[in-house]
Amino acid sequence: MEVIKNKKTLQDFIERQKEMGKKIGFAPTMGALHKGHLSLYEEARKDNDLVISSIFVNPTQFNNPEDLEKYPRDINRDILILENSGLVDAVYTPEVTDIYPEKAVSQHYDFDGLENEMEGKSRPGHFDGVGTVVEELFRQVRPDNAYFGEKDFQQLAIIRKMVEKKQLPVKITGVPIYRAENGLALSSRNQRLHEDRKDASKVIYQTLIKVNDWFRTVTVPEIKERVTDIFDHQQGMKLEYFLIADEETLKETDFFYKDRNYRAFIVVVVDGVRLIDNMHLD
Repeated sequence: MEVIKNKKTLQDFIERQKEMGKKIGFAPTMGALHKGHLSLYEEARKDNDLVISSIFVNPTQFNNPEDLEKYPRDINRDILILENSGLVDAVYTPEVTDIYPEKAVSQHYDFDGLENEMEGKSRPGHFDGVGTVVEELFRQVRPDNAYFGEKDFQQLAIIRKMVEKKQLPVKITGVPIYRAENGLALSSRNQRLHEDRKDASKVIYQTLIKVNDWFRTVTVPEIKERVTDIFDHQQGMKLEYFLIADEETLKETDFFYKDRNYRAFIVVVVDGVRLIDNMHLD
């Protein structure tokens, strides 16, 4: 596995691969890697000649400078995980100046309102930061296919919208959420939970399964009441929000229409750690 540390080396590497006609699959990360990340590369291996990862903690998508400072970084550990997986041919580990040559500031994007829903309500400018870094990485890596996890479903929708609007020549694939045995969605943030709290947090996934069972037989307001009641009885957990939204627009709904696809979204704070999850409703 090649470790590529700057933009110029990457450009030379990509040019050689393109000359050989290789199809490139790509999944960018911010490090703190786990099996959920590796599931992206497993998917990428199926349809590409070359699989590339990137590790870059993007400063423009953090609203709080303290969160940026605290974000877990262990580049050597992450590179070892990628190497041992046997799934990745090259990893790009750029410096900030490789992505932002002058100043680390975001472009402004119009995502047709997707950026104003859910996470966007409490994190203004966050998705501009996501769009900026992903667009720049796409322009540098020049992938044919790119892979993103459905755990961050809003981010996935945002990236699809950006690719559509910018007419970028890359196909976006969403990869199902990778879960621990107890159902908890894998996340870098889980490292901050004690083992017993990780086990207790399985109630998040169990709740989503119940929501899927209630879907189309119980009204949305009643479902929300039931979910709120579940977390009112969980010690050390606070339900930040639960909603059901149209998968295309991400707008919250209070009523189900037969011709639309819906997804349940939930955010729970467990001992100060913010956990997000979602589920497509059948």
